[in-house]
Amino acid sequence: MTSTNAQALILFAHGARDARWAEPFQDIAARMRARHPTWQVELAYLELMQPDLNTAVANIVANKHEAVTIAPLFLARGGHLREDFPKLLSLVAAQHPNLKINTTDALGDSPQMRESIANWLDANTAEQSAIW
Repeated sequence: MTSTNAQALILFAHGARDARWAEPFQDIAARMRARHPTWQVELAYLELMQPDLNTAVANIVANKHEAVTIAPLFLARGGHLREDFPKLLSLVAAQHPNLKINTTDALGDSPQMRESIANWLDANTAEQSAIW
C-alpha cells in the first residue's frame, strides 16, 4: 500500500471502555476495505481506545500517502468535533506538514444519513420491539 495514487481514509470515532462498542466501526472499516481494496483504511479513536488519531496518521504517512481523508463518525457536531478535533488536526498537521488532510462533516450533517435514520426508524417502529 505504498502507492501515492491510492486513497487513504481514517474513520475517527469516540472510543469506549467496552471493546464491543467498537464493533460497528470495525465493521464499517472492513466494508470500506472490501469496497476499495487499494485504499488504506484506518480506524482511530479520540479516547479510551487505540490507535489514536496521531498513530493512524503516522501509519498513513509511513505508507507514503500524500493525502488523507478523516471521517469523524460522530452523529452530531458536539464539543468533541468543535473543540477537540480541530486541536488534534492542528497537532497532526504540524507533525506531518507535507500531508494534505481533508475532513468530512459529522454523520448527522449528511442529508443522506438523516434520511437513512428516518427510514430505519420507520422500519423498526412499525413492529413493536422487545422491551429491555
